[in-house]
Amino acid sequence: MINFNNLLMLAPLAGYTDLPFRSVVKGFGVDITVSEMISSHALVYNNMHTLKMIEKTQEEQPYSVQISGSKEEIVIQAVEILNAQTGIDIIDLNCGCPAPKVANHGNGSGLLRDLKLLVKIANLIKEKAKTPYTSLKLRLGFDKKIPHEIAQALKDVSSDFVVIHGRTRADGYKKDRIDYDAIAYIKSQVSIPVIANGEIDNLHKAKQVINHTGANGVMIGRAAISSPWIFWQIKHNTEEIPPIVKKELVLKHFEKMVEFYGERGAIIFRKNLHAYAKGHEGASEFRNLVNSLENVHEMKSHIEQFFSHHQMVEHSFPQLVHLNKRTSQ
Repeated sequence: MINFNNLLMLAPLAGYTDLPFRSVVKGFGVDITVSEMISSHALVYNNMHTLKMIEKTQEEQPYSVQISGSKEEIVIQAVEILNAQTGIDIIDLNCGCPAPKVANHGNGSGLLRDLKLLVKIANLIKEKAKTPYTSLKLRLGFDKKIPHEIAQALKDVSSDFVVIHGRTRADGYKKDRIDYDAIAYIKSQVSIPVIANGEIDNLHKAKQVINHTGANGVMIGRAAISSPWIFWQIKHNTEEIPPIVKKELVLKHFEKMVEFYGERGAIIFRKNLHAYAKGHEGASEFRNLVNSLENVHEMKSHIEQFFSHHQMVEHSFPQLVHLNKRTSQ
């Protein structure tokens, strides 16, 4: 049973929330981890590659797989494929991705243009899924905010809970467009648990958002990339940093990447190293260096060397991941 009381979720971020990163974050106490967004079409037609994306660690319980889609027959086939996998506790429907290649085909935030279809797809997933839970993640609208219409639509949804990102698709990730009032309104109108998402990057903000919206919990994405311990801080109601050595954390993440992806993991890990090094002296030079490295042993050596000078975790890191329109949310 999921305890919907100050629930902490890791947001799905394309290119970031893979198995190695989720396992790192899980170690800091996040309640629910979510896969990267997976196209239902990709799941049905490119099964082998896509199934690799939904692999999980034993520690990931509960674990959610997020899919996108708007074609009933394809969504049904995708759910049936997920039903055959073990260890999936939640199937989540993405109704918020702003990427044009997703939304322009009626998927992701494109479903906000047709709330009847959104309800139909969400209920279809609930009907066909063998997982204990289903959910959906949405924004406040496509080109404009429609919290009233969304609240009414959610009353017809049979999903177990909903995650609400406090911006429209057109708002992108602009800070000044975040609207927690709209999340609070929707929460007041629906009976299913509501998880708030958007611009939550520290303990104070998490508490503020929960108090303001009445949400049952929060979902955090970008802030967790550079500060995966944010969930530990919220859980323990402290702004202190857990007693970890930065070098050991980075090396652990790196080793999991190589284990999961093979030697290609070193190249994929470059973006994570950019985040981990940000704010440290010599970060720019280190970033340029790792961008040229492909060899696993060379990269490990440079990680050890760089982070040996920055042993302990610092108390303040800037937000490092600036999502663009190609990144799902």
